[in-house]
Amino acid sequence: MITDAFREECARVSTARRDGVRARADRPSQRRCAPETSARSAILAPAKLELRAAATAGKKDFLGMATVYERGYEMWDWYGPYTEIVSAGAGADSLATPNLDVPLVLQHQDLRRIARTTNGSLILTELDTGLQTHAPELDELDHDVAYIAPKILSGLVDEMSFKFRIISGQWSPDYMEYRINAYDIHRGDVAIVGYGANPHTDATMRQRQAGGNRLAMMLDLAIAG
Repeated sequence: MITDAFREECARVSTARRDGVRARADRPSQRRCAPETSARSAILAPAKLELRAAATAGKKDFLGMATVYERGYEMWDWYGPYTEIVSAGAGADSLATPNLDVPLVLQHQDLRRIARTTNGSLILTELDTGLQTHAPELDELDHDVAYIAPKILSGLVDEMSFKFRIISGQWSPDYMEYRINAYDIHRGDVAIVGYGANPHTDATMRQRQAGGNRLAMMLDLAIAG
C-alpha cells in the first residue's frame, strides 16, 4: 500500500534531484554502487543461470543473463531511490569493440576470473531480453569453478550482474527514472553474484537428462509481480 508519507518522500527526492541535475541527459554520478563519476558501475539485476556438463570431460557449460533489458530495478544516488532501466540494444556498440575484453568473475572480484572474451572462453551475445553470457568449457580443476559450481547446482547462487560505464541515458521528466541507452562493458565484467537488485524474484530448479548419462541442472528465475 502506497502511503501519503511515501508519496511525500518521492516528491521530495524528485524535486531535489531535479534541482541538482543540470540536464535530463546528465548521467548519475552519485550512485550507490559507483560514487565516483568515472567509476564503472555494477547492475545487480535478475538473471537466469544454467550449469551443466560440457561435451569435453572435466568441463562445465555455463549459460546466464548478466542483465535484463526493459525491466526496472531500484538504484540510489545522493538524493534517494530511483528506478533504472537498461534499454534493449544498449550494449550493441560496446560488444562490437575490436578485441573486446570482458571476464566472467565471481562477485565482481577481478582476480576471480573463470572465463574471458579475449581467449575465446567467454561469449557475450546481446538478445532482445538482455546480455547473454556463455562459457562453454569451464575447467572443473579451476579453484573458483570448483567453488561456485555446487552452489549454482544447489540453488544457493542464482543471479548475475555486470560492470560497465554509462555512455548515454536520460532522466524521466520527474527525475525518478533513469534509462540507460548505451553502456560500455569493455574492461568491465560479467559476474556471478549472491544477490540481485530486484527482490521480486523466485528461483526454481529442474533436473533433466541430456546426452545419455550426462546430468544437467538448470536454474530459472521467474520475475514476480
